[in-house]
Amino acid sequence: MRFAIPALLLLAGCAATSLPPTAVMERAEVREPVTIMISIDGFRADYVNPRDTPVLARLAAEGVSGPMRPSFPSKTFPNHWTLVTGLRPDQHGIVANNMEDPERPGERFTMASDDPFWWNAAEPVWVTAHRAGVRSATMFWPGSNVGWGGKRQQAAHIVPGGIRPDDWVQFNQAISNRQRIEALLDWVRRPVENQPRLLLSYMDSVDWSGHHYGPSDPRTTETIREADARIGDLLRGLEALKQPANVLVVADHGMAATSSERVIALDSILPDGSARIVESGPYASFQPLAGREQELAEALLQPHPHMQCWRRKAIPARFAYGRNPRVPPFLCLAQVGWLILPTAPAAPFTGGNHGYDNAAPDMAALFIASGPAFRHGVKLDPFDNVDVAPLLRKLLDLPDGTGLDGDASPFDAAMTTKQD
Repeated sequence: MRFAIPALLLLAGCAATSLPPTAVMERAEVREPVTIMISIDGFRADYVNPRDTPVLARLAAEGVSGPMRPSFPSKTFPNHWTLVTGLRPDQHGIVANNMEDPERPGERFTMASDDPFWWNAAEPVWVTAHRAGVRSATMFWPGSNVGWGGKRQQAAHIVPGGIRPDDWVQFNQAISNRQRIEALLDWVRRPVENQPRLLLSYMDSVDWSGHHYGPSDPRTTETIREADARIGDLLRGLEALKQPANVLVVADHGMAATSSERVIALDSILPDGSARIVESGPYASFQPLAGREQELAEALLQPHPHMQCWRRKAIPARFAYGRNPRVPPFLCLAQVGWLILPTAPAAPFTGGNHGYDNAAPDMAALFIASGPAFRHGVKLDPFDNVDVAPLLRKLLDLPDGTGLDGDASPFDAAMTTKQD
């Protein structure tokens, strides 16, 4: 995924400072385990191997690992919100990276949107932690800059009553992965009374390389190696601090190779002036223009090579998608590796993308967990990413959520102790 955030907002609105200050005192307290979850955007499950990712390979061998199914659509913001809420996009409301809502005609959600209106349908784990008196800190996790539960006033960025993590940092792509890990360690280094027990962080470099070069390109492999090295920095830092931690390394989705030779051009399918394209790429969504819905349906719902289309209410049940009014009236899904674009590309390209069928092997996401709560060398069967938020609640002794789409049962046999 790619962020677009105005430069003046990059470091605005943090709970304390732009990066957490390094504590200078030596900590002599007894250190209870903290829970750290790092998302490496676009890190496909099969990227892990001893040659390119020695740290992650060792962490998996010492802990728990398995391929994780993203929720549909296999996009960044929907799946990061699923990872911290335990709900699928149709339930939590972040149904796409770019979307619209019938309640807000003329407005559009983008990956820079921090109006709680878009986010308030599902409670993230840091809000649950806040209610239980558990401190949390987030480094660029999508949605953690939102004053959850609040209501935007007319003045920009004024959100009375909203809840954010105790410490959070506004996304800034210029801050390196090394700095992001150092920020986590600075938070961990704090005295016990100010130390977060839940820490979340986000890296976007692997996804960027996957999009630009493709998942198998040597430049993407080099970016994967760099991310692996940063996880090594975290583990060494925790060891130096003698800080026990349950460390989860996850991804939001995988990545599939794409090419200009595998493009479905919508201008050869859609009647002129029949629809507005809301999103395009691995899937496309459409809002019919006034009086043109039947004409659009006839064009889309007939058989197409490398693409299948549905009305919103007819999207297959296995995708658990289409009940939310933010899902546009028509959806088309491309075969893995194909792209649905407004027009044929003007120049040849190769690269990578995601958003395909969430059960496709190329969309499988990384999941590794290691620490005192986890057994050694456990290989999990494929599981859904809605189960991660309940696992975080279990690790933090937070109340079980109600009405969640997932639960922590896939991890029961992988944990050192059973928790009620």
